[in-house]
Amino acid sequence: MSDSDADVPPPGEEEEEEEALAAAVLPPPGNGGVAALGVITEGVGELAVIDPEVAKKACEEVLEKVKLMHCISPDGSIQLKDGSAGAARRPGLALLNGSPGECCEIKCLDDPPDKIQEEEQQHAANSVKSARRRQKNNSAKQSWLLRLFESKLFDISMAISYLYNSKEPGVQAYIGNRLFCFRNEDVDFYLPQLLNMYIHMDEDVGDAIKPYIVHRCRQSINFSLQCALLLGAYSSDMHISTQRHSRGTKLRKLILSDELKPAHRKRELPALGPAPEAGLSPSKRTHQRSKSDATVGIHLSSNLKRTASNPKVENDDEPVRLAPEREFIKSLMAIGKRLTTLPTKEQKTQRLISELSLLNHKLPARVWLPTAGFDHHVVRVPHTQAVVLNSKDKAPYLIYVEVLECENFDTTNVPARIPENRIRSTRSVENLPECGITHEQRASSFTTVPNYDNDDEAWSVDDIGELQVELPEIHTNSCDNISQFSVDSITSQESKEPVFIAAGDIRRRLSEQLAHTPTSFKRDPEDPSAVALKEPWQEKVRRIREGSPYGHLPNWRLLSVIVKCGDDLRQELLAFQVLKQLQSIWEQERVPLWIKPYKILVISADSGMIEPVVNAVSIHQVKKQSQLSLLDYFLQEHGNYTTEAFLTAQRNFVQSCAGYCLVCYLLQVKDRHNGNILLDADGHIIHIDFGFILSSSPRNLGFETSAFKLTSEFVDVMGGLDGDMFNYYKMLMLQGLIAARKHMDKVVQIVEIMQQGSQLPCFHGSSTIRNLKERFHMNMTEEQLQLLIEQMVDGSMRSITTKLYDGFQYLTNGIM
Repeated sequence: MSDSDADVPPPGEEEEEEEALAAAVLPPPGNGGVAALGVITEGVGELAVIDPEVAKKACEEVLEKVKLMHCISPDGSIQLKDGSAGAARRPGLALLNGSPGECCEIKCLDDPPDKIQEEEQQHAANSVKSARRRQKNNSAKQSWLLRLFESKLFDISMAISYLYNSKEPGVQAYIGNRLFCFRNEDVDFYLPQLLNMYIHMDEDVGDAIKPYIVHRCRQSINFSLQCALLLGAYSSDMHISTQRHSRGTKLRKLILSDELKPAHRKRELPALGPAPEAGLSPSKRTHQRSKSDATVGIHLSSNLKRTASNPKVENDDEPVRLAPEREFIKSLMAIGKRLTTLPTKEQKTQRLISELSLLNHKLPARVWLPTAGFDHHVVRVPHTQAVVLNSKDKAPYLIYVEVLECENFDTTNVPARIPENRIRSTRSVENLPECGITHEQRASSFTTVPNYDNDDEAWSVDDIGELQVELPEIHTNSCDNISQFSVDSITSQESKEPVFIAAGDIRRRLSEQLAHTPTSFKRDPEDPSAVALKEPWQEKVRRIREGSPYGHLPNWRLLSVIVKCGDDLRQELLAFQVLKQLQSIWEQERVPLWIKPYKILVISADSGMIEPVVNAVSIHQVKKQSQLSLLDYFLQEHGNYTTEAFLTAQRNFVQSCAGYCLVCYLLQVKDRHNGNILLDADGHIIHIDFGFILSSSPRNLGFETSAFKLTSEFVDVMGGLDGDMFNYYKMLMLQGLIAARKHMDKVVQIVEIMQQGSQLPCFHGSSTIRNLKERFHMNMTEEQLQLLIEQMVDGSMRSITTKLYDGFQYLTNGIM
């Protein structure tokens, strides 16, 4: 076989590539000199006899046209139209076009007398081989890439990776189109990465992403809200002048406008429930908000500004879709800011109850909790159940929210308001107990009630300006009396003397006394959340439902949310994504590790909402309330060592402890005191508060030097150093690390993409990503990994810094 034969593909293969190459390089037929070449290359194995001067002239003409059609650099390299490069050491090129399977060359019967001409022809032949070889390789590469994109293995993780790493606009545009093929839930997981790329990367990436974002915003109001919030939060690290004119800001304004509102769809007729009071006809719509289509089943005075009976002032225009929800979120954030001004947790809790009771007057409304996984309308906040959580400088608080599930948020009417039994509602603040604040401060603090003359600010279902309030005529500076501002103490419509107490509340108080067990927590003014968090979730749902005017409806649901103001939750969101990815990896690899990622809603660079972990209390609360060691508490909660309940709880503890130890090692999670580690009713531990991860630590001291937190109390629950469960714990850690490093790229890309344009503390330094990759130990054998796990476990148990940090937290913050 000759050298030229080796470069020609076998018959039947790469025919299209041959034709494409010829079409890209050959000028159109019919131009001078090209016909002679056609004679030269026709036939299989034939040898055409022509005058060498004619052949030379034809080649020169073709070369001149090739130079005009293509960009030829001074060194002789040729840039083809499709982007592939063919190199020629000399500006001589012989164009080949023969039948597949044959080597077709330009040959003459008589050798040219000039040796220089012979060298030029030899170089020309070599350059054609090189060009064809490069074209073939590029075509094969593109073919394989397309096969990958169209295969079943191509998932959303690969799509995000190619979108981020590829520099080819064609590939980026293709990935942008492929986003439409993935499930909404899969793309939603990578929404922070997509939007961060849109804000901080080049225009080609942004142009590929934008059509999908706009399409989804037209479909879903919740998706629109999350995009608007994330775009604002991730643009906040830009300089203010750059941020004002950035792509992210422009897209955010587009989403917040009504331009992306879907085509008008007729809403369902409201399904009216039973009339709350006798003599009230369900068919009479006595009141209607101009910003909502919900009806209200209570009698209001006839001088409301906007009612169904006053068509002259009724506004038929649709409201801005996100305006009610944004006002609802702003109200919750404003409450958190005002709570920080009060000195004690008890005062904060009492003020929180008062604020939420006022907020209730604007519900039901076309608002929802974004952390929920289903469509619904918020109808009521049981304000007496809200609690302020432990925090030294800020005032995060936990609220429970009653919602009515619906099929489609956009098309379903807001539920009709059902008033509390024989209780008049109010928004007036004149009779609020003083609680240590002046009248001016109190009046200015309740700015959550908007000015209803401004249609853009109205978000509640009711016009509550005419609703009357009757509070107990007790004026005192004692904040203990503010708890009277609840449904139990508001006087009836008929008289100011009787006090009506809801039957559900009586049943609740009785059940609390009868169901009191040794493991129940006592009320602690310095930690009011302990009792609320300890109560079993199902019992809480039953109790709140019994006392709710909406509890009889079949689509009633209870949700909970933690509202945080003054905290940047972008790192929390990043940690949630990594935990969710690791959870998926371990499930895929069948490693029985247990972790509990909880949802995060980033509202701005300093506020957000968190999905609470139900049926769980912190280890600090366990130790403070029970005054027992962790093992003794397990025995008290789950029975003796040999009972099935204890063994199940112990296994749950081991599987969750191993999972979170790996998480803490890979992400370098710090600030691991017992207030940031929860224990649920089934024995699992859950780590919370990922404010210090990767390159950041409390006060940047790097005090916690161990790989993860593993105390002697944890080991005791596992059965001691020589127990089978402790060996099981180390085996799980090894299996989990082996599984995680198989999918290292999926974890790393989540973090790497979010580093673009970010000023978050976790990305300080230039080695964050490199150090993260090193912690997966890709160069180690499984035997070496096993030795590494043994060393990390032993070092964490003996860590003096862990003990010192726990002691520091106890002395400064009282955390046990």
